Amino acid sequence: MNREVLGSTLRNIPRGVWALGFVSLLMDVSSEMIHALLPVYLVTVLGTSMVTVGFIEGLAEATASITKIFSGALSDRLGKRKLLAAVGYGLAAFTKPVFPLAPGVDWLVGARFVDRIGKGIRGAPRDALIADLAPADRRGAAFGLRQSLDTVGAFLGPFLAIAVMWVTANDFRAVFWWAVVPGFMALGLILFAVHEPERPADARRPKNPLALSELRNLGVTYWLVVAVSTVFTLARFSEAFLVLRAQDVGLPVALVPAVLVVMNLVYASAATPAGLLSDRFGRFGILFLGFAMLIAADVVLALAPTLAGLAIGVAAWGLHMGLTQGVLAAMVADAAPAELRGTAFGAFNLFAGLASLAASVVAGALWDGVGPQGTFLAGATFTVAATAGLLAIRGRSGRGA
Repeated sequence: MNREVLGSTLRNIPRGVWALGFVSLLMDVSSEMIHALLPVYLVTVLGTSMVTVGFIEGLAEATASITKIFSGALSDRLGKRKLLAAVGYGLAAFTKPVFPLAPGVDWLVGARFVDRIGKGIRGAPRDALIADLAPADRRGAAFGLRQSLDTVGAFLGPFLAIAVMWVTANDFRAVFWWAVVPGFMALGLILFAVHEPERPADARRPKNPLALSELRNLGVTYWLVVAVSTVFTLARFSEAFLVLRAQDVGLPVALVPAVLVVMNLVYASAATPAGLLSDRFGRFGILFLGFAMLIAADVVLALAPTLAGLAIGVAAWGLHMGLTQGVLAAMVADAAPAELRGTAFGAFNLFAGLASLAASVVAGALWDGVGPQGTFLAGATFTVAATAGLLAIRGRSGRGA
């Protein structure tokens, strides 16, 4: 992509979107320092099973997604996005110290649960706020930028986890303590650097955004996007299984977080250009390429159990994330009426969260019962099904959604 075009587009993205991007960056540094090591900590230190890991990861993400529909609807009802987003970031920040203090699995499950409630509270209002701030012709770039900055944090988190593990001779709790700092930095940034735009005086505020009549107002195209995304999420089980695959092929435990470093570096590099290209040329082609990358990643991770195969598969996984996540969010914003954007993002994430719970539990069961090959080949199969659904909605939008 032409650097001048990319630079000009980035300069024209509103400051509020940039600020929200850096809030996401800091919170992801905090979260990923913990999440990069938590699966290995649960299995090797606390002795939990793979099915338990899958259940914990799936339950955590499903909790976040279920919460999003209520916080999104409330933001539509109140006409306020920032307040709810700040509450969500605050809850996540204050939960972080529980991880190093937890004496057992039950405490870790509780901490992960509450942390994800915070994510759920902030997610839909934040995404709706980005849609409110960004002009329609730069919406893909705005969501791509936020996703890139979010993912830079997801890259820095595991990198810092590696550094602390090396300095402290594999002290998991030391890593968890260091993760507390950027969480509170994110809370401060959203409180003082993000300013919500005023709603037009004549803007409609739905009294009950979750009423059937309001959900119908979201439109057929929106619900088709949700359906395709839900099937796609069944293929995208937790990245915890990438970490476990790395350990399975012989990567030393101190270097296991490098899996998330590589994945998120590719993800961050691809997300903003993908969003910009979707603004200029349409959403569908970018998503189709992203789906193809996930199929490739799953096949390589299933059938090439070497460090080289791991590196290729993880890089392809990161590329598929960069090509799909911001573009799917832009498609939701394109399809939903402005007064229902919070509800739209909430419902979108609700169905994704339920699919995430199912995907991670099934992935863990397949791993225990069949092996990692079964887990990753099942992911490829679901992606093929999602691609068929994407083809079915291709002609419904003039922008190629």
